[in-house]
Amino acid sequence: MNKKLTILFDLDGTLIDSTDAILESFYFAFDEQNFHFTGTQQHIKDEIGYPLDVMFETLGVNKSKVWDFVTSYKKHYREISEEKTVLLPDAFEAVKEASKIATLGVVTTKTTQYSIPLLKSFKIFDYFDTIIGRQEVEHPKPHPEPILKALENLGIKDNKNVYIIGDTKLDLIAANSANIKSVGVLCGYGYEEELRKYTNNIATNSLNAIKLINNKEK
Repeated sequence: MNKKLTILFDLDGTLIDSTDAILESFYFAFDEQNFHFTGTQQHIKDEIGYPLDVMFETLGVNKSKVWDFVTSYKKHYREISEEKTVLLPDAFEAVKEASKIATLGVVTTKTTQYSIPLLKSFKIFDYFDTIIGRQEVEHPKPHPEPILKALENLGIKDNKNVYIIGDTKLDLIAANSANIKSVGVLCGYGYEEELRKYTNNIATNSLNAIKLINNKEK
């Protein structure tokens, strides 16, 4: 099959699980900034996918202070991210199979400073022809800019054969705004009921998402 398709992957909750690293880094930031966080781990998890400054503000930090918290978070995260991040089950196989039928990219709100080392450590970096992180765009997902930037980098001008695979509504809303197709996966942080509001394509994980796309495009 020729590679008429383009498939973009989200990272957290779609290909990788960095929950432990994220939670630990949030609590480190709260402690270092002397902030009494009264929420739960689930409150933090529910915000994963948004930029860090937005997450901290949503979790109760004053907007004028959020960048201090982001700095504390990143200081700790860079030390533990590789150790406390794992590739999700079947994710390697998903990327490998996807590469047989499509040109691949990553579209994430995580910065490329952290995304690229993780992709290299899991030996999947070379499968991707573009990686768009928070630093590469002005407006992160759910804005369509990250997707459009990825397509620009890949030289894709026709959106009809483009999919994004993601685990939250942010990925799916961005896909709809960019006029591309999407598959919501249930292996991450989003809830099926919520994902179904934005896409008709739902899969248990990324490998099954690739199988779904393959069947649709035969």
